[in-house]
This record gives sequence, C-alpha cells and structure tokens, in this order.
Amino acid sequence: MQNTFVTIARYQYSSEAQIVKGRLEADGIDVFLSDNITIDTDPLVSNAIGGVKLKVLAKDEKEARNILASIQVHSLDDNGNPIICPNCGEQHISIYSTITDFKSFIAFLAGFIFGTLPFSTRYKYKCEDCSVEFPIP
Repeated sequence: MQNTFVTIARYQYSSEAQIVKGRLEADGIDVFLSDNITIDTDPLVSNAIGGVKLKVLAKDEKEARNILASIQVHSLDDNGNPIICPNCGEQHISIYSTITDFKSFIAFLAGFIFGTLPFSTRYKYKCEDCSVEFPIP
C-alpha cells in the first residue's frame, strides 16, 4: 500500500494544483495530478468531476498534509491582517461566493441561459472552525 497514490487535496483549476505540486516536489515528495488535462480543456466541468486531484504516495501522505497545512492561506483584510471570526475568535476564515438574493439569482439565470459568466455575485466569509458565515465588512 505504500506505493499507491492517495488524494490529499482538490483544486478547481489546475494552476492552483501546479503551484502546490511544485512546492511538494521541492521537498522531495512525488506528486501526481489527476483530471488536470480534462479541466484545462473544459474548465466548466471542474465541479462535476470533483476538480483537479492532488495525489501523493501513501508513505508521504502525512508529510504532504503537514506542508499543505503550513502554506494554506486564509483571508486577510485590506491591511494584510488576518480576518477573525466574530463567533469563536479563530483566524481560519475562507471566502466563498453565494447566490442569496434575487439580483444574484437573476444574474445567475441570465448567465446560464446566455452562456456568459455571472456578473453579480455576492461574497461571504465562513469560519472553518465553527462554520459561522458572516458578510464582508
């Protein structure tokens, strides 16, 4: 089992996965990307197939996960300071887009019907520790 690859991360685009792959390879870890060519050919299928999978040998999994944890970037404010969760006070905050109001929903439908990208998207923060969602100040 030590010579099999295990998936340790998934990325929506292959450019993100390539950056992390380079970092892991610099530390001597063998890395394999799965589905990156498919997503490069048609980026719209990324969510359908689960994104680009970053795989490492099972024997290197723990070390690779430690490296990923050390380089994971969380949200920062305009001054470069980490954003703090208003509920638990932790700094593990991620930003994501959401369709919550009527304007965003109509923009999504128009983009879907006409084959264009959405032009009205709302963003929120979500704490990875306590799962509280809060708006961008």
